[in-house]
Parts: sequence; C-alpha cells; structure tokens
Amino acid sequence: MTEPFVALGRWLLAALARLGRASLFGGRLCARLGTACRRFGLTLEQLYAIGVRTVMIVVVAGAFVGMVLALQGYYTLVNFGAESALGVLVALSLVRELGPVVAALLFAGRAGSALTAEVGLMKSTDQLAALEMMAVDPYRRVLAPRFVAGFISLPLLAILFSAIGVYGAWLVGVQMLGIDAGAFWGQMQDSVDFHADVLNGLVKAVVFGAVVTWIALYEGHDCVPTPAGVSRATTRTVVHGSLAVLGLDFLLTAMMYGG
Repeated sequence: MTEPFVALGRWLLAALARLGRASLFGGRLCARLGTACRRFGLTLEQLYAIGVRTVMIVVVAGAFVGMVLALQGYYTLVNFGAESALGVLVALSLVRELGPVVAALLFAGRAGSALTAEVGLMKSTDQLAALEMMAVDPYRRVLAPRFVAGFISLPLLAILFSAIGVYGAWLVGVQMLGIDAGAFWGQMQDSVDFHADVLNGLVKAVVFGAVVTWIALYEGHDCVPTPAGVSRATTRTVVHGSLAVLGLDFLLTAMMYGG
C-alpha cells in the first residue's frame, strides 16, 4: 500500500537533489562570467554558433506566425467592423507574448539541444577533464562564453521574430486583404507602448535566454558520459527548457500586467 508513496518520495528527493546541483552549477557559472566578458573572442564565436545559426528558423517561423495572426485576426475583427485595428492586435500579440515565447521555444529546440550535445560530448570524451589536468577551468573556457552568448542571443532573436511577424501581418493584411496601410501602421504606433509592451517583452526574452541556456549547459555538464546519456540529456534540455519558458511566462505576465 505504501509503495506508491515511497516511489513518489524518492522521486521528489531526487528532483530536489538535482535542483540543488543545478543551483550550485549556476552559482559557479555566474562567478566566472567576468572571464567571458574579458575574453570576448570566445563569446563572439558562440554568438555565431548559437545566435546566427538560429536566425533562419526564427525568421521563417516569425513570418508564418505573423501571417496566420493576420488571417485569424482579420476574420474576427471584420465581424465588428474593426479590421483597421489588425495592426494593433498583431503587434501586441507578438511583442508581449508570442515573440519572446515562441523564439525561446525555438531557441531551446535548436540552440539548447546543440549546447547540451556539445558539452555532453566534451564530457564523454574527457575533454573537460583534460582541461582541468592542464589547469584550465572549464567553466571559464567552455561554459561561461556559451552562457553569455545565449543570454545575448535570445533577446535579439525575439526582437527579430516580432519584427518579421509584423511584416508578415502587413503583407497579408494590407497587400492581400486590402486594409488601409495608414490605419494599419498608425493605430499600431498609437497603441503599442514602449515601456509597457516592448520593454516588458524584452525582459521576458532576457529571462528566458538565461534560464534556457543555464538548463542546456547544466544538462550537458551533468549527463552520463555515454551516447545514451548524452541523448537523454539533450531530450531533457528541450523538455525542461520549454516547460520553464511556459511557466516563467505565466509568472512574468502576472507580475507585469496583474495590477
């Protein structure tokens, strides 16, 4: 009768122990971020690998999300004679929510999994241990530049996603459906506030970037050094990173717009 509760207790204890190890990992990582800033060449290489190589999927996804929003929004607003407010609907949806969240989910799937696989492979082939044997701190040489690059990349990708999404909505709304271009852009500029909308969305993207990159690096560093272990760690990165983004989105939205 007590076996399910025993199993649940063991799972909770293991989860808490893993969270504690992840917190210690994050603390050691943050303590070494100064090196990544001083040796910015290492960070620049990771900005290309993490950020630039994720641009294409963000651009394509942003364009299609913006176009779908325009189509769905138009056929809803036209029933109320408010189709000229399509630009406001799309811009607020993208800047506040969809831009940071969808960009973070794409980032976790593409860049996060790549980070975990790369660090996990370094661990399984004893490259991290070799660095320690040569008195080179892996946190400073390998992990910190990747963390800073992820922290910087995701806000920029979220901005790009929102901008491309708005352009996709303009393409559908103005060019295809015949909405007045002046009303589309004018109402958008009047209704979207920089501090309440754009800046809050950017804050979300910064938080998501830090958390997803932290999870990806920790999973790679803590994985079992076997091919199967690296594979499981990569899967955990995508799952845990995506769930963390969605949960944090709710908490941040409640803090920003809850009153």
